Amino acid sequence: MNIAYWLVIAMLIILALLIIIPPLWRNREIKDADSDQRNINIAQERAKDLKRQLEAGGLTQLQYDEQYAELELSLGDDLDLDTQSQLKSSQGRWIVPVIGLLLPVFSVLIYFGLGEPEALRKAQTQQQMRAAQSSNVNIEAMVSGLVQRLEKEPDNAKGWVMLGRSYKYLEQFSLAVNAFKKAHELLADDPDIMLHYADSLAMASDGALEGKPTELIFKALEKSPNNMTGLWLGGMVKAEKGEFKLALKYWRQLEELLPKGSQSHKEIQAMLATVQAKVAPEQTIKTAISIKVHVSLTESLKAKAAIDDTVFIYAKALTGSPMPLAIVRKQMADLPLTVTLDDAMAMMPTMKLSNFKQVKVMARVSKTGNAMQQPGDFIGAFTVPKLQGEQSINIVINQEIK
Repeated sequence: MNIAYWLVIAMLIILALLIIIPPLWRNREIKDADSDQRNINIAQERAKDLKRQLEAGGLTQLQYDEQYAELELSLGDDLDLDTQSQLKSSQGRWIVPVIGLLLPVFSVLIYFGLGEPEALRKAQTQQQMRAAQSSNVNIEAMVSGLVQRLEKEPDNAKGWVMLGRSYKYLEQFSLAVNAFKKAHELLADDPDIMLHYADSLAMASDGALEGKPTELIFKALEKSPNNMTGLWLGGMVKAEKGEFKLALKYWRQLEELLPKGSQSHKEIQAMLATVQAKVAPEQTIKTAISIKVHVSLTESLKAKAAIDDTVFIYAKALTGSPMPLAIVRKQMADLPLTVTLDDAMAMMPTMKLSNFKQVKVMARVSKTGNAMQQPGDFIGAFTVPKLQGEQSINIVINQEIK
């Protein structure tokens, strides 16, 4: 329940207290001075009447005295009653704080017991629903009028566009397709019409862009390369096909066109991040480098080598550090052999095969088992001019280091 609702309730309770409490708090005179004077005047008139009756002989002196005494007594009682009422009127103020406390409490308790606490929210929801229904009714009435107009003016391209947009708003996508198809026939080269047509076709097919929508989207982009709707839909087409790099291309172009910090700009950035996460593993796989090396030894050198001599097969950069980028250690007994050099064998993250464009692959027989080249070792080499994907080379160990 919102704050405004409770403020209204509080104001109503305060208003009720302002109406009830002041009369209870101030002294009240049940009979004011006018009432007292009226009683006195009546008594005086009665006394005069008794006097006239006495003088006229209508009353004896005894009767006159008795009735006059009764008149005085009656007047005295009336005046005493006024005084007592005035005194009593200031009593009962104790009820004021009781009412001030209990009225709000009982009002809220009775409301929650018998009322409907969610009534305001429901009323607001119903009002919004009525407004939406009224809006739809107005649009449907407009659409009906527009259909009748287009029956008389079938070449009214703007009318067909308006009708298509109205049907899209009402989520009547099949009818929107028909309207935009007619507009496209009348305005074949208009990129916006082609994109509306494509979007309606997709929505009528549960969002699928394959086929006619794709054709329309890229035809529109040919005519208007910076059309933001076209770039968005173009990226969607490529993402739907799994061509995430191309999707990124279109959406990055769209990102540059959108106002920085706008909601649309934030949404496209989120989409870019999602697609980039899918592209990263793909790039890793495609840029991974491996070299399959077939190694053999000439017969002349084989006679000089021992069966337990160490064989090193490794790759190193043509320039810079002599540290091997990848290395495998075997024995003479394994020759001829085939090994694969790849990034997994790197000794340092920055010294990997995939970080270089050209490498030199070497195979060396070491009698001492020393990783450093020594006189008496046998060696063969092959220079790879361009590293790309999986490659295969042959190395023949045919030289002796002097």
